Amino acid sequence: MNIAGMGIVCSRGRGVSALETCLEQGWVQPMSVDVRGLHAGPLPVYAVSAETLNDKVVLSKARRADRFTRMSVLAASDALQDSGLGSGLDRARLGVIVGTAFGPHVTTFSFLDGILDFGDGAVSPTAFSHSVHNAAASYIAMTLDVHGPTMTLTHFHFAFHQAVLLARIWLDQGRCDAVLVGVADELGTVMEYACGRMLTPARDGRINPFAFSSSPEVVPGEGSVFFLLTKNAAGAGYGRIAGAGQSPVRAVDPGALVHILDACGMAKDESAYRAVVVPGRLTAGYAPLFGSLLSGSAFHAATGALMLKKQKHYACPVQENPHGVRICRETTTAAVSDVLSTRLDCAGRQANLHLTR
Repeated sequence: MNIAGMGIVCSRGRGVSALETCLEQGWVQPMSVDVRGLHAGPLPVYAVSAETLNDKVVLSKARRADRFTRMSVLAASDALQDSGLGSGLDRARLGVIVGTAFGPHVTTFSFLDGILDFGDGAVSPTAFSHSVHNAAASYIAMTLDVHGPTMTLTHFHFAFHQAVLLARIWLDQGRCDAVLVGVADELGTVMEYACGRMLTPARDGRINPFAFSSSPEVVPGEGSVFFLLTKNAAGAGYGRIAGAGQSPVRAVDPGALVHILDACGMAKDESAYRAVVVPGRLTAGYAPLFGSLLSGSAFHAATGALMLKKQKHYACPVQENPHGVRICRETTTAAVSDVLSTRLDCAGRQANLHLTR
């Protein structure tokens, strides 16, 4: 599948240019939030600013939408615009697939609070309609005038991989000429509380992808990433997705391959990543830029796609390396033909995403 365009919304800004600036600048200190019920001190987080979501033109049909939906609509709209194919696409043959770990949980809990406070008969119908997981996909279709199939997929660790596999089926079966595929997950007081109680917040605000620790440290994040996928080469030229999920990875010249570890602390035990690393293979990890997200694979896919387009290695933002892995230490021009991203879930199950030129 060809990657024709990309859109991203994260704590560092919006758009491919913001992603490139983020990779060039490296790690920045996260913000700190006080979480009710947590007594260990402020929680470090990477949150999307209100200014990033303030686009009245794109969001003109989503004035009542929540943050989860706004992030999704902006990233999907940017992916379509970035491709340069928008005016030539048949909107009846354009699909939308949204992957998420938790969906619009902030709105969902707000709706439940409304039931508790006001009863079934007085709770907000707007909150109810926005609390369902498919609300974001519906807003994307409405905003971009999409009349093709839409779907929302949920999975705690592999939502993006499942979305990519479904997009391949739609394209191979001829149901669509192109598919907008992406993920979105947000922060909220419940998520912050859960991360602060169940996981180990990073004391210095740094996620370390190469610690391979049985008790890794996290910095919760949020955001959305979308890709416009087509069957044939077209658009902005980010390469293509050669495989996703459990599909085997073809033999690749080790000198032209970058292996990205999707380690961000959300698996709670990341010691199994040590066995994934191939000695001598150039390895990277960019979770310290975006934060700890169960849907972080899409953010790493966007990073890999930018590597392929720019033909560059991007320095790892946190380079603590107790196990002597060969990591990307500097940003430099390089011949990059393949990017392999690997994620492990809490049970140690592995999913790969293979991008190639």
